[in-house]
Amino acid sequence: MSRKPYGSGYFGKWIEDEFGLPAYRYTCDQINDPKAVSPVNEAFRSKTDHSFLIGNDRLVGVASNYGFIQVRQDEGAPKFLNDYDPKNNIFAGGFGYLTDGNIVISTYFTGSHEKFKRIYGVGYFRRKIEENGLTIDQIIFAPFGDDPILISQVTVKNVRKEPSKLRWVEYWDCTMYQFSYDDFLDSLSNKNISQLAESRRRFSAQFKHKFNIIFSGKGLQETKIFDQTPYDENKKNFRKKPEYKDKTPPPTFLVSLDAPFNSKFTSGFQFFGKGGVKAPDGLKITFSTEDSFSDEDNSMFLERKLYLKPGESKTIYFAYGYIPDGYELTSLINKYKKNLSSLFSESCNRWQENRIKLKIPDDSWVDRELMWHYAYLRGAMTYDDFFNEHILSQGHVYQYIIGFQGAARDPLQHALPFLFCQPEIVKEVIRYILKTVDKNGEIPYGICGNGKIQPTPFKPSDLELWLLWLASEYVLITRDTNFLNEEILTYPIYGKKAKKAIVRDLLLLCYERFINITGVGRHGLQRLSNGDWNDGVVVGHVPVEKYTEVRKVAETVLNSAMATYVLVNYAEMLNFYGDNDTAVKALEYANSLRNAILKQWTGRWFKRAWLTEDIGWIGEKKMWLEPQPWAILGGCPDQHQTKILVDNINELVRKPSKTGAMIMSEPLSALSSKPGIGLNCGIWPSINGTLIMALARTDHNMAWDEWKKNTLAMHAEQYPEVWYGIWSGPDTYNSELSSYPGQTGFDDSLLSDISEEDNIRKLTRGLNWTDFPVLNLHPHAWPLYNIIHLIGAEFTKEGLKLTPILPKEEYQFLSPILGFEKSKNGYSGWYAPKVEGNWKITLELNQEEIQELKLIEINDKEDKLNTIGNKIIFEGKSTPNSPLKWKLTKESY
Repeated sequence: MSRKPYGSGYFGKWIEDEFGLPAYRYTCDQINDPKAVSPVNEAFRSKTDHSFLIGNDRLVGVASNYGFIQVRQDEGAPKFLNDYDPKNNIFAGGFGYLTDGNIVISTYFTGSHEKFKRIYGVGYFRRKIEENGLTIDQIIFAPFGDDPILISQVTVKNVRKEPSKLRWVEYWDCTMYQFSYDDFLDSLSNKNISQLAESRRRFSAQFKHKFNIIFSGKGLQETKIFDQTPYDENKKNFRKKPEYKDKTPPPTFLVSLDAPFNSKFTSGFQFFGKGGVKAPDGLKITFSTEDSFSDEDNSMFLERKLYLKPGESKTIYFAYGYIPDGYELTSLINKYKKNLSSLFSESCNRWQENRIKLKIPDDSWVDRELMWHYAYLRGAMTYDDFFNEHILSQGHVYQYIIGFQGAARDPLQHALPFLFCQPEIVKEVIRYILKTVDKNGEIPYGICGNGKIQPTPFKPSDLELWLLWLASEYVLITRDTNFLNEEILTYPIYGKKAKKAIVRDLLLLCYERFINITGVGRHGLQRLSNGDWNDGVVVGHVPVEKYTEVRKVAETVLNSAMATYVLVNYAEMLNFYGDNDTAVKALEYANSLRNAILKQWTGRWFKRAWLTEDIGWIGEKKMWLEPQPWAILGGCPDQHQTKILVDNINELVRKPSKTGAMIMSEPLSALSSKPGIGLNCGIWPSINGTLIMALARTDHNMAWDEWKKNTLAMHAEQYPEVWYGIWSGPDTYNSELSSYPGQTGFDDSLLSDISEEDNIRKLTRGLNWTDFPVLNLHPHAWPLYNIIHLIGAEFTKEGLKLTPILPKEEYQFLSPILGFEKSKNGYSGWYAPKVEGNWKITLELNQEEIQELKLIEINDKEDKLNTIGNKIIFEGKSTPNSPLKWKLTKESY
C-alpha cells in the first residue's frame, strides 16, 4: 500500500483536484468505524459527525461527512438557515435522491452504498456515487465572491444497457437554528448546557413558513413569519435595534436554474415520514405542481424528471440561498443562469488569485496548506448588517454553541494575513471593531445576536493593543493614510445617540484608554483588570472573593510586553502619517514598560503577572509562555538574556510537545482545567504564532521548526486518528501532559460506560470543546500570517526591511502586495503599496551571501550596489499600477 500524502491522517487523504487546488478525499465509514467516534454532547452534534467548510465572503456552509450542509448566515443575527434535527425529521438539506421507481440512490451517506466518494475541496463538497447502473456526481459550491448563494450541480449518468426514466429530488430544509446567546445564559443558570439546543429550537418553532412558486415554475421562495409579522424588506428598522434574536430572518429560495422543475413538495415531516432519511416515504408520493401550501410546511423539495439513454448523462443545476437587504432575487438568479457549465470551474480558478503563496521545492505540502488556510479563513467570513461590515468571527464553540462573536481580539488576529492579499477585508474588520468603541475608548468583549453588546464578566485589558497593532500594520504596509481620515458611525450606530468619528481619533481614544484609564500599577507594569489575553488568569484561577481586589491592583507582564512591541509599531505609523508628537509619547510609554519588565526577569524567563499583595507573583517558578515572545519582540531582554530565554522556551515548552509549544512549562493545580488541557499546559495556535514571530528574530531553524509543528499536516502526522486537526481545528489542543493528547477539551465522563440518556442529562452540563471542534480561525490565520516572518519582512515609515530566515536554498513567496524570491542566483522581489512613493529597502544577509552578490536592478534598471555591513540598502519608486521591483544577482549566471 502506497503512503498517503504528508498530513493526510487516518480519515482520508489529500489530493489535487482538476484545478490544481487541494482537496480532502474522505474515506472513513464513520457509521461502522469506531475511530470516527468523538466524545461530544449529542444535544448538539452526532459523535460521528465530522464537519468541513464551504463558504464565500457572505455565507458559511458547514458540510458533514454524512452529506448534509448547514448554511450559516449572519444578517439579523448569526444562525443556521437549515437545522439538522433527525428526531424531528429535519435533515438540513444539501443532498438529494435519484430513483427509477424501484431503487433509490441518495447523496446522503448511509454506509450502504456500493461506491460513495466524498471530496471536500476549496469552496465545494463533491459526492460521486455508483450504484445499480447509475452514477451521480453532485457538487455543491459557494461561488467565489459576496453572493448569498450555493450552487448544486448534479450530473446523472445511465451506464445500464437500457434507457432509464428517473426522478431527481433536491432537498433543502427551512427550519432555522439561531445561535442565541440569551438561551445560552439561561442554560448556564439552569446548570445544564444540554437544554440549549432545545431552547433554540423552541424559538424556531414559533415561526410559520410561507411558500411561493417563483420564476414561472422554476423555484420556490420561503418566508418565515413570527407572531403574524411577515418579513418586509422595507422595514429595515427591524435590523437597527440590538437584539439577541432575529425575528425577521431573510427569505430563502431554491431554484432550478437550467429548466423549470417538474413538481415540488414542501413538507419535510411527510416526505421523510416513518422511513426517515434512509428510505423516505415521500418518494412514493406524487409531488404537486399547484401553487398551494400548508401552514405546516417547512422544507423545499424540487423534482426534476430525466430520461437517459444507455451511456447518456445529463447535468442539472439548482441555486439555494437567501435574500438579504440590498439584494434582488431576479438579478441574483439571472447572474448565475449564464454559463452554467463553467460556473464551478470559474469559481475554483478565482480561489487561486490574490492569495499568499510559498513555493518550496520538495516541500509542496507547505503551499497546499497555505491554500487550504486561505480558503477556510476567507470562506468563514460573513456579513453583519448591523455594523454593515464583513467579519471574521472566531467560529468554533464560541459562535456555533455559545453564540457570540468574540473576543474582539480574535477577528483582529484573523485579519492579519489579509494585510498582504486582501487589505479591504482588513479595513472592514477594523471598522467593525471601531464601531463598537464607547466614548471612553472601551472595546466590548464580544457581540451577540444583532449588534448586541455581550453581557460577560470578562473585562480584558489587551483589546486596544490588538486594534492598534492591526491598524498600524495596515497603514505601514499599504501606505493608505486616507483610511485614518475616514468617518464612521460609533455605537449604537443608529438613532439619536449615534455619533460620528474619524478612524484616527478613535484609535487615539483607545490608545489613551490603554495608557491613562487602564494605566500602570505599583510595579510600573500595565494593570491587568480581570484578564489579559488569558481569560483564565483571574477567573477560574484566583479565589472569587479576590476578584474585586485583583481587578483594582493586579499587573500584567503579558500586556506590558505586548505594548513594548505594538506601541513602537503605532509610533512608526504615526510618524509616517505625520503625528510626531503622539509618536514620541507612545515610544516613551513603551520604554517605561520595557524598564519595568526588565525588573521581572527571573534569570530564566519573565514573570507572568502580579495579582495582589497576599497572592503575589505568578510565573516565578513555572514559565508561562504568553509574555515571553512579546518581550523578545519588544526588545526587553539583552542578547545574553534572550539566549537564556529561548533555550528555556525550547527545553520546557517546545521539546515536550509533538506539535506546537505548550502554553506553560508545568501544570497548575489552581486552574480549573486538568493538566495538559486548555490554559493548563495546552497548546494554543494564537500564542505560538507570536512565538514564531519572536523566534524568527533569534533562532531561524527553531522558528521554521515551530511553524511546521503548528501546521495541520504535523498534527495529522502526530495524531492521525484525531479527525479535527487534519483539515481544521479548535483554538486549543491538548498537550502530551493530558490523558488525551492531540484532542481538545471535553468532560472525560463522556467516555463512561453508562446510558446515552444519562450521559446527556447528567454528565454534559458543562461545555465541551469537542462539541464543535473545528472552524476556529486561529489555526488557519496564524500559520498563514507567520510566513511573513519566515521571510523576515518588517515595514517602517521609510519602506521595508527584509531579513530572510527560512533555511532553504530556494523558495518563492508571492502575494499581491509583497513578493520575495531566493534562488541559487540571488534574491528578487517587489513591493506594491496602494499609493505612489519612493521606498527604502534594506536586505539583511550573512557576510558570505553579501560578498557573492554583485549586481542590482531596480525597476528593470541596473543600479549601484550599496552595502553597509551585512545590509544591502536601496531605494525605488512604486505607483498604484507599477510595483517597485528589484533583483540582486551573482556576477555569473
